[in-house]
Amino acid sequence: MIGHRVTHRRYVPHSDAHYAGGLVDGAYGLGMFGDVATDLCIRTDGDEGLFAGYEEVQFHAPVRGGDVVEASAEVVAVGRRSRRVAFTLHVVGRGDPEPARPGRARVLTPAVLATTAVGTVVVPEPTRREE
Repeated sequence: MIGHRVTHRRYVPHSDAHYAGGLVDGAYGLGMFGDVATDLCIRTDGDEGLFAGYEEVQFHAPVRGGDVVEASAEVVAVGRRSRRVAFTLHVVGRGDPEPARPGRARVLTPAVLATTAVGTVVVPEPTRREE
C-alpha cells in the first residue's frame, strides 16, 4: 500500500478565478486533494474514507483560470485505520492568449509545482468478511 499513487487531471475554468490576474484561490487545489484522497482510499481500502486533517500545506506558485492542473496523492505511511498521504498539485498547461488567438494555450514543460501538502485520512476497520 505504501507508494500507491493516484493522479487526477482537470481544466480550471475561468469562472473559478476570483482574484486579479485570473488567480484561483488555494482552496481549489485542496478540493482536488480531497478528490484524489477519496479515489486513493477506494482503491486501497474499498471505502471513501474521511479526511482527518493536514499537517502542512504550502503554496509554491499561482493557479489561474485556464490552467490544466494535475493533483496526485501518494500513501507514505500506514496505520491500523490511518493513511498518511503526500499531495502535489502541478500546473501542466496554461492559457496563453494573444489578441489574434484568445484561446491560445501551451503545455508547460516542465510542469510548475503549485501546491504541496501532507495529510491524514482514516478508513473503517476491515470486517472479517473483507479481510
